[in-house]
Amino acid sequence: MNTIDKFNEHVVHSYGRYPLVMDNGSGRRCSDENGKEYIDFGSGIGTNSLGYCDEKWADAVCRQVRTLQHNSNYYYTAVQAEFAEKLCNTAGYESVFFCNSGAEANECAIKTARKYSFDKYGKGRHNIITLVNSFHGRTMATLSATGQDVFHNYFFPFLEGFIYSPANDIKALEEKLDDTVCAVMIEYIQGEGGVNTLDKEFVDTIYSICSQKDILVIADEVQSGVGRTGKFLAGEWYGKKADITTLAKGIAGGLPMGACLFSEKVKDVLTPGTHGSTFGGNPVSCAGGLAVLERLNSDGFLEQVSEKAEYIRNILMSSPEVASVSGKGLMIGISLKTKKAADIAGKALEKGLLVLTAKDKVRLLPPLTISKDELDEGLKILLGILEE
Repeated sequence: MNTIDKFNEHVVHSYGRYPLVMDNGSGRRCSDENGKEYIDFGSGIGTNSLGYCDEKWADAVCRQVRTLQHNSNYYYTAVQAEFAEKLCNTAGYESVFFCNSGAEANECAIKTARKYSFDKYGKGRHNIITLVNSFHGRTMATLSATGQDVFHNYFFPFLEGFIYSPANDIKALEEKLDDTVCAVMIEYIQGEGGVNTLDKEFVDTIYSICSQKDILVIADEVQSGVGRTGKFLAGEWYGKKADITTLAKGIAGGLPMGACLFSEKVKDVLTPGTHGSTFGGNPVSCAGGLAVLERLNSDGFLEQVSEKAEYIRNILMSSPEVASVSGKGLMIGISLKTKKAADIAGKALEKGLLVLTAKDKVRLLPPLTISKDELDEGLKILLGILEE
């Protein structure tokens, strides 16, 4: 029995998978079990932020594996303390709760916002406004928070207390921001929703009203954070710092890790017994996270991310098939004039290039460490497909 048949016999079919059995990876390339090589413009949906098996990252992870692989959160570890300090200093926050994924980080943010409001105002101020076309995860709470009808099926009843408002519609937002609302939860760039960027005026309005009404702002930066846009946080492009910011994906370079960052205002909301995670702050994941932060904080690294992004956009816009390019930094959505994004992704796979889709767009989330030569090679494949 081959790998795909064995896999399909024993693993739940909850994903639509491509017929690729990935075997190994190095840098920005991976190989399947037959030895065919691929340039990766998807990085595990933005998770392999330093590419495959980066040497310094792998050394740090292996050292930790041989030292202490796990401990209960009833105890302390130096590696978690160091990672927490560096992450908070880099992002500009006071404290952090560690978990294992973006959905878990968003769950933590939701609970914190509601507890903050309950502690201060009592019952009845629990609603959270999220945006139409948002995506916040697949747990019951984060699925309920997600502002896409396509996800609101099968699992009834969904969690109450979420109100959906159209992105970039200031009037609609103002009408919904009443005294029952404890938080507004946004993605500065809606990744799964189609790589759509929020307008600055809309973001400014959110922060202004929320500040006046003591309503928390939650920034879901699971996909846009950790250097993906050329800043450590996408909120930096807007000059904004949310009360709570959630991170995951690229934060530990490919290991399970999520983080919920708290400002001074909310850093003491969660108290013993109000939240927890068995594997949160796992020492091995923290070691991977430290290696990622070291690279991102090195001189000129984030500037190079922005330079690569501009280079990609200029080349893409030279194609007659490309209608527009959305997103920021190395979080890129490509709108096509006549072709279907799913067809492009399939053909790219055949030709040795891994790309993603988001709604009707081709989506690119290449490793932050990708070189110009690798970009040229991958873009040549992609443009060739677009112009067929």
